[in-house]
Amino acid sequence: MGARTLIEADPQLPLVRIERDFDAPLERVFRAWTDPEWVTQWLGPYDTTVRIDEWDARTGGSYRYAAVRGGDQIASFYGSFHEVRPNSRLVQTFTFTGVPDGVSLETMTFTELDDGRTRSVGIAVVESLAARDAMLASGMEIGVRQGYTKLAALLVS
Repeated sequence: MGARTLIEADPQLPLVRIERDFDAPLERVFRAWTDPEWVTQWLGPYDTTVRIDEWDARTGGSYRYAAVRGGDQIASFYGSFHEVRPNSRLVQTFTFTGVPDGVSLETMTFTELDDGRTRSVGIAVVESLAARDAMLASGMEIGVRQGYTKLAALLVS
């Protein structure tokens, strides 16, 4: 699959699947998703920064962060870490505060590949096809693709 970020929306199910291979070992990729200092360096599109207000990446923990552009907060998000299985799996809820009734359940799996590479697969499930389509229309794809590009650079630095 290389450095391509694959984003798929099943026409029959309210879910989005995101897959990407990274040229980095499993432990490093997993850390990028769970260490708040790393998360702030890659999450989101190029023109935003992330401010973490709360981050407790453990089973039963929670998080809260904001996207900032030009010094102004433009969006905020929160959720709970349902399961944190080191170097293997993350299950969390995700809520955009602008749509507080729109909770997504996200499962990330991490698989070690040949030559020290790692595959991440994320599946986000929402309550309806309309909610899924709204999520895609929000610019989520741009943020994911640009964020994963920043993550790939961080992982090799």
